[in-house]
Amino acid sequence: MLAFWHAATPAGLLASSLLVGIADAFRSGADQALLYRSCAALGREHEFQSIQARTEAVTQAALVAMLVAGGAIVAVAGYGAAFATEVACCQLGLVLACLMTEPPAGGDVNPDDADAEGCSGLPSRPRMRTWALIVPVAVLDGVAGAAAFLAQTSHDASVSGVTGLVAAITLSEAAGAWLAARAWRSDGRHLGLLALGAAAVAAPLMFSTGAAVAAVALAFVVGLVNPLRAAALQRAAADGVRARIASLASACDMACTTLGLLAAGAVSARR
Repeated sequence: MLAFWHAATPAGLLASSLLVGIADAFRSGADQALLYRSCAALGREHEFQSIQARTEAVTQAALVAMLVAGGAIVAVAGYGAAFATEVACCQLGLVLACLMTEPPAGGDVNPDDADAEGCSGLPSRPRMRTWALIVPVAVLDGVAGAAAFLAQTSHDASVSGVTGLVAAITLSEAAGAWLAARAWRSDGRHLGLLALGAAAVAAPLMFSTGAAVAAVALAFVVGLVNPLRAAALQRAAADGVRARIASLASACDMACTTLGLLAAGAVSARR
């Protein structure tokens, strides 16, 4: 964030983005694994899904609040004050991370059901069940990202309209996560069908006047299925590779989102 604050050239912005990307790569998957192992250590493994879902719902709602607060800070005190606030938030997050302790290992799944050989290294061969959980939700993320891009870049989009759309998409995702916290304990068996079905239904709307509606609706489904998938993956993974399995899912999500944005950009350029 300090690098972003003082970046004055495109190269500086690129370097800052690279630093943030590296940080996200280290964090990806670790948060879910830490939460799952903490729940297991406390004998509350059955509560992981609802806690993970509530966490995602609060996160999305907080993003909307921070978006509004950031705009207000910039309007009143300028960009320097906004960056200073962001750096302070990062420092607080660092303190909280340092206060966390790694829970003891244990409560592992049956080795026959684990998606890894042993408890070290990358998952050697994620089984078909793991891919069936990861890929459909990743495809849904890609379609949702494309719909949001097309809605935000429509010919009649205004600054206030785009801001409202982003807020609506974020709140819709938070609502989906809130529902997931109250949903049944899912083993992920039907997640693939739900994700692919939502993507197939919403895809035709993306190329018509319903791109904004599709983006908001898909955000709700994304918010719903992500905590359910996280719970199913954590229960299926061996204890030593929980973070890696979650990171694999995140990587697939990012790959499909990138492809979706490229496709949406091509469609938008043709228009």
